Amino acid sequence: MKKILIINTGGTFSSVKSEKGLAPGLSSQELLSEMRLVAGNIELEMENLFFVDSANIFPEDWKTLAERIGKAVYQYQGIVVIHGTDTMAYTASMLTFMLQNVPIPVVITGSQLSISHPVADAMENCRCAVHMAASGYAGVFVAFNRKVMLGVRASKVRTMSFDAFESINYPNVAEISSLGLCVHREYIPQKKGIFEVRTDYSDKVFILKVYPGIDPGILSMLAEKGYRGIYIEAFGLGGLPFLKNDFVAAAEQAVKDGMVLLVGSQCRYEGSNLSVYETGLRALGGGVLQAYDMTAEAALTKLMWVLGQTGQTQAVREYFSVDLAHEVQIPGNYH
Repeated sequence: MKKILIINTGGTFSSVKSEKGLAPGLSSQELLSEMRLVAGNIELEMENLFFVDSANIFPEDWKTLAERIGKAVYQYQGIVVIHGTDTMAYTASMLTFMLQNVPIPVVITGSQLSISHPVADAMENCRCAVHMAASGYAGVFVAFNRKVMLGVRASKVRTMSFDAFESINYPNVAEISSLGLCVHREYIPQKKGIFEVRTDYSDKVFILKVYPGIDPGILSMLAEKGYRGIYIEAFGLGGLPFLKNDFVAAAEQAVKDGMVLLVGSQCRYEGSNLSVYETGLRALGGGVLQAYDMTAEAALTKLMWVLGQTGQTQAVREYFSVDLAHEVQIPGNYH
């Protein structure tokens, strides 16, 4: 019999109504009794790690969660993490980087309605997560609405629909249908080395969305505040303004001063390519890095994680020139 550990961090899944609105409140035993209804012959164990709305998940919690999973991987055949939906994609992405070459399935799930609600999506998401965790396919995944996505490719795209998550610029790795759980093993990254828990990170990062008329002085202001890296959501394929308010020149100076600038697209799908237009080529010439087709969640967490691994500029550039866990498709490098 396969043994799966359920780690509860809170979120809507385990919420109850209170005077201050929905808040995590169901006990681990109450959750476990519900989840056993969908587990079949899989043995479940549960523990509470946090008990918070996911808006209150912070980077230090990712470290704690990764370390707990690291201690459990050789005691269980799979792990399910119950998590609030609002920051689930950030957690899934960061766990992908922190749990290098994880040897078992780690599946993150949650719900749009509490498991205590009679028409909730919680039970279906739980069913999908538990059976993916028991599948034997190693990696970090998000299970939601009868589909399984790579954790580093998942993004919340709807606020109220049960179909709240999509796999961005990458196929789903599994679905549940009348045929059961169908896993597309060709889309699951292969292990590239030994399992390592690498939880060092830098929280001195920032997401900056470019808009017409943006003051390039924001970059120097962020540098003065001690920020080491910025993920810039640029226009279209990665365009940055260089007339009037010369953002490209400011970016080049920031890079010279030691800041890491990672540039992606404001568009959710298809990604950036700074080599197409003059605006992008000027930025590349100034030393920015490309995010290509990464999700914003993956780009930010990879930046945080990489800056926790090294302070060497060339090493940072090398990390962003490779695909670590199918988080990015780099033209000419992807197979």
